[in-house]
Amino acid sequence: MAVGSEPTQLQLHATIRTKNGSCVPRKWIYHLTEGSTDLRTEGRPDMKTKLFSSSCPGGIMLKETGQGYQRFLLYNRLPHPPEKCVEEFQSLSSCLDSKAFLLTPRKQETCKWPSD
Repeated sequence: MAVGSEPTQLQLHATIRTKNGSCVPRKWIYHLTEGSTDLRTEGRPDMKTKLFSSSCPGGIMLKETGQGYQRFLLYNRLPHPPEKCVEEFQSLSSCLDSKAFLLTPRKQETCKWPSD
């Protein structure tokens, strides 16, 4: 990265359904480090994030570690990613010593991102 250039960012947003059924918009900004798969999460200096490549179109896989926790995340542009994407994610997280896999149930309609 050239001196004075803007840092590269990965911006993710989602609308998350809470326990009471309401939808809450969320944004995450990850700062990319040139030549590395390590990311820094804006506003979370204690969290380390590693980016993994994925063969899934429109998807990425992350490993987040913080104070006392570690989790693997699959982000995809589709509300229901193809089964092969989920299987690839399960395989990666298992190889990296993850013992549990949680697939959230899809019993309600997908939350929509609010219009600007």
